[in-house]
Amino acid sequence: MPQHDQRLQDLSAWLEPQLRELFERKGWGSVPGVALVPASSDASFRRYFRWEAQGRSFILMDAPPPQENCQPFVAMAELLAGAGVNVPAILAQDLQRGFLLLSDLGRQTYLDVIDETNADDLFADAIHALLAFQTQPLAASLPGYDEALLRRELQLFPEWYVQRHLDHRFSAAELEVWERTCRLLIDSALAQPKVLVHRDYMPRNLMISKPNPGVLDFQDAVIGPVTYDITSLFKDAFLSWPEERVQGWLQGYWDAARAAGVPVQPRFDEFQRASDLMGLQRHLKVIGIFARICHRDGKPRYLADVPRFFAYIETVTARRPELAELSALLQGLPHAKVQP
Repeated sequence: MPQHDQRLQDLSAWLEPQLRELFERKGWGSVPGVALVPASSDASFRRYFRWEAQGRSFILMDAPPPQENCQPFVAMAELLAGAGVNVPAILAQDLQRGFLLLSDLGRQTYLDVIDETNADDLFADAIHALLAFQTQPLAASLPGYDEALLRRELQLFPEWYVQRHLDHRFSAAELEVWERTCRLLIDSALAQPKVLVHRDYMPRNLMISKPNPGVLDFQDAVIGPVTYDITSLFKDAFLSWPEERVQGWLQGYWDAARAAGVPVQPRFDEFQRASDLMGLQRHLKVIGIFARICHRDGKPRYLADVPRFFAYIETVTARRPELAELSALLQGLPHAKVQP
């Protein structure tokens, strides 16, 4: 943290009267003077701090305008809480300055504790929460995961990973393969049944909490493909699972989703193919984002997980003949798996 951090000073000054009002309303007595400490890191411009004293703990979100906008977070928190999902309660807000005072859902994420022995139970809880908001009526105010958004995300891969990171430009033939691949992935996504999509439903954004899990980082939610979040849950940026186990979890989700009335594909093989192609779109996007975070934002550590996403891609392309030319294209890239 820089020695002079004006936004942190402003956040602390804003917090004092908010806590006084909260403590007075709750009958908790006087507010102890406590310095904020960093609560988590983020790949965006948002920062999180924790205030803790006398057995009470709160989270402060610092989302500096114009790079960040708190309004979608506030709106989605209300929607998800109404669906019975455990999300942070918003205790005070200053949307113009980008400050939020939130309830604290805990210190441990799924990523901190999940392993091969507890994954079944933790993922069962995560699926239960996911089904809770996938069965919600679709809010007309939410943006759609439309062709323009899907294509913008895919273009992060050639723009930031291929051109900027690898210093390579697609040839005319390579560009044709890329465009055919984008068309296939976009068409598959648009053809899927639509639900509320978190867009980053992964262990890092799920907290060990009561009720479990606590769900974070939902501000970019859209209306979109039913397979998106469940695929993200098992094909994570920071840890990988044996493919046989992943397919078992997907089967369990598909069964539970059908029972809950979520509009999944009528046959599991159709659902599985849609999940494969949806995952591929996300993997290519994330590789591009990690390259952008490195070269634009000066945060190279995320590139260490790029090989994990290429491994996910190889698993899918190996079982989907229609992706053979994409597989060849990626294998032909210079140093596709070299870390910076």
